[in-house]
This record gives sequence, structure tokens and C-alpha cells, in this order.
Amino acid sequence: MTTLKNSVLVVAHDAGGAEILAHYVQQQLSPENCRFVIEGPAKKVFQRVLGQVNCCSLQQGLAQSDWCLCGTSWQSDLEWQAVKQAKRLGKHVVSFIDHWVNYPQRFIRNGERLLPDELWVGDQYAEAIARKTFTDIPICVVDNPYLKSITQEIKRHKKICVPNEDEKTSVLFISENISGHARLKYNDEHYFGYTEFEAIEFLLSNLDWLDSQIKTVLIRPHPSDSPDKYSDILKRYPNKVRMSRGETLLADIQSADWVTGCESMALVIALLAGKRVFSCIPLPRQCCLPYPEIISLWERVNKNAH
Repeated sequence: MTTLKNSVLVVAHDAGGAEILAHYVQQQLSPENCRFVIEGPAKKVFQRVLGQVNCCSLQQGLAQSDWCLCGTSWQSDLEWQAVKQAKRLGKHVVSFIDHWVNYPQRFIRNGERLLPDELWVGDQYAEAIARKTFTDIPICVVDNPYLKSITQEIKRHKKICVPNEDEKTSVLFISENISGHARLKYNDEHYFGYTEFEAIEFLLSNLDWLDSQIKTVLIRPHPSDSPDKYSDILKRYPNKVRMSRGETLLADIQSADWVTGCESMALVIALLAGKRVFSCIPLPRQCCLPYPEIISLWERVNKNAH
């Protein structure tokens, strides 16, 4: 095998990290000079952003690349194994963190802590968390390439989109696989104190605190959700709740008046799109997203209840 000069192996499994890495490749690298190990929900993301990419095995990709760029996953050990094997081979390996939570847990498997040679984060808030969490590794701020791309898309969309006032009595609920994450990592679906099912029930019980004119709640499933995940809720609220028809995230956001979820990056995108955004975490707990514009439904409900 011939090693490609200055070539990079890109490794991703979960959708959040994949969005950042795929857009970074698009903006900063030549896809032709990359190798890709892409699994799980990341496959659809890379296909959408880059089209067909040159996929290979982890072993082959490391052999053919000079350095490695990884996401971080809760659904898979893929990136963790990439870090481990890259370091064993003496290849420089970078992990790009895509959010603001669970930093230590991203690099621990079965009690073993394994850090890359360098950490990249997307903004100053993530940098502060990373520097507080990791004192023994270089940390670099790389402007979030996904948010950069989506901001440009929002500007283009606003130029061609004519608002439809009939659609402005709806709420978009961004699903997160909270129970799945908790079950996989901690063997307890309720480890975080609530689940996505409790969050949407809390939302549906308190819609009037937002707007008495809301007629529809649209659920946008998480990439790791099963197709029938919310079937029980759909049956119990047949005239109120419906599922997204597979539109793009931005299209779903633009069609709604309010956008909600718990701590999804999609809430940040909704803010960038000029939407009213709130967190429906069903507990007296602050949303981790570092944006004060995000309203807490819990605080609104309980403030008015007393």
C-alpha cells in the first residue's frame, strides 16, 4: 500500500459528529485526498454533504493516511478504537467534539480513558468546558463548520422563501435518543432524570403556556430512532401530533412557529433561523446549550403556577 502524503482518515458514526466532520471536509479539505470510515447514522450525513466517499476499513485507512480526524460517539466505539489504533501506529489523531456535554465520557470505554493527540472544539463555550475537563492535551478552537454551512443556507432560504402564515401555529419537537444513550452507557434509561418520552408528554400537557393557538406538534425523529418509536403518542394524540415527512432539518424548522427539544444542536440552528426556541426538559434543570435566548418551559410553567 502507498501512503498518501498529507492525507487524512475521517472516522464518524453518530450524526452530530458527522455533520461537523463532513462539512469540515467540504470546506477545508479535498475529499479526494481523504479516506473515510463511516458507519451508522453518519452514512446518510456524509452522503448528503459529500456524495459518494472513498470508504475503507479502519486498518486500511490508517495505513493509507498521515493523520486521523474523528468524531466522538455514544452509540459506538468506532472513534475510540480509531484513536487507540492511530496512537499505536504513531499517527497523529484529532477528535472534534460536537456539543457541550459529557466530555469525559466520550473518551472512556470499559473504564479505560484514552485521549487523542489534540482536541478540536467549535466555539469559546466548548473551549472553556474542554480546558476545565482536560488539562493534559492541546485544545484548538475551529469555528463550527456545520453551523457555518447552515447559516449560509438560512440566508439563501430566506431570500427565496415566502412565509406561510397558515403554518405558524405549529411546534417542531426535535427528538433526542436520551433513553437509548442512558441505557447503553449506564444500563438505566432514566439515568439523566427524564426521557424523551417524558419531555414530549410535558410539552403536550403545557402547550397553552406557549401559545393557545398551537394546533400541531411535528416530531422530527433522531437519526437513531426506530420508525415506530412514537407510535403510542401518535395514537393518543391523533389530531395534534404528526411525524416529519423526511424534510431537511432546515425545512422542518422553517415550517414551524416554535421549535423545541431538550439539548439538541438543532435548537441552536432554530435560533439562527430566527425561530422562538424553548427547552422542554421536564425538570428544574438548566439546558446545557450556552444560548440564553432558549426559553425553559419548566420555568415558564412553574413561574406562572405559583
